[in-house]
Amino acid sequence: MFGLGLPEVAIVGVVALLIFGPKKVPEVGSALGKTLRGFKEEMNNPQEDTSDSQQNDT
Repeated sequence: MFGLGLPEVAIVGVVALLIFGPKKVPEVGSALGKTLRGFKEEMNNPQEDTSDSQQNDT
């Protein structure tokens, strides 16, 4: 995962816990997951949006 090992992921998790607190971490993780999922879907289907935007420009 992005060239990160287990120690690096643990450090990122601890820092996120310290910054956001235990109640916000699941919300932040969920938002990040949705963002990455949407980005991945757009990367897999880039032609759909370009054809729609070209039709709206004319």
